[in-house]
Amino acid sequence: MTETFAALLLAHVAADFLLQTNWMAAEKENRHPGALATHIACVAITALAATGTLWHPALLALVIAHLAIDVLKSFLPRGRLWPFMADQGLHLVSLVAVAALAPGIWEDGLWGGHDWLAAAMALAAGAIAATEAGGYAVGFLLAPFGDAETDASLPNGGKLIGRLERGLIFVMVMAGQPGGIGFLIAAKSVLRFEASRDGDRRASEYIIIGTLASFGWAIAVAFATLWLMSALTPIGIPPATP
Repeated sequence: MTETFAALLLAHVAADFLLQTNWMAAEKENRHPGALATHIACVAITALAATGTLWHPALLALVIAHLAIDVLKSFLPRGRLWPFMADQGLHLVSLVAVAALAPGIWEDGLWGGHDWLAAAMALAAGAIAATEAGGYAVGFLLAPFGDAETDASLPNGGKLIGRLERGLIFVMVMAGQPGGIGFLIAAKSVLRFEASRDGDRRASEYIIIGTLASFGWAIAVAFATLWLMSALTPIGIPPATP
């Protein structure tokens, strides 16, 4: 079951955050048939590829559930955090349900028996969720406060900084060095001191909220990834003896 879930999780984050274009994301909200069909095709292809399965009725049910959840989300307010979290939460529930009801998808697929590959998929899924999904979550959280970036800011500089810091945090936690996060916070605080010194309180608060949210998201995803990987068959670690 856990291997199946790890594969489906990677397929989901790849379809939702790597393969989904801005056009697809925008037009899905308008329930555009072409955008929905294209996205759902990506969902199906990534699920089949990640599980190494040519066909399984449970995967068809997963694809249908994904479509239903996306259509439901299109009726919710746009550009806010809670619809995004609700959408991803429902997708996560559907992944768990499929893995629980059809745990043999992984073993029956092409990758069955290669448990190290399932662990690698869990790691890749966590990295994508930390860097890419985190960008959407933080962006939606900050949306009600407007855009505090100045004309002097680099185009999309804040987004790139966010991806890099979440990626570094993810690597630190996975490498067993979470203490390094403190140094990252200190370094960013020094680099962002200019906004506070110039008296731009709005920009300072905007940066603080975004930084704390970004760091918190990355830390949570990293530890969730560690938990998932620990639930998979350990690679190269002999079983404990009494």
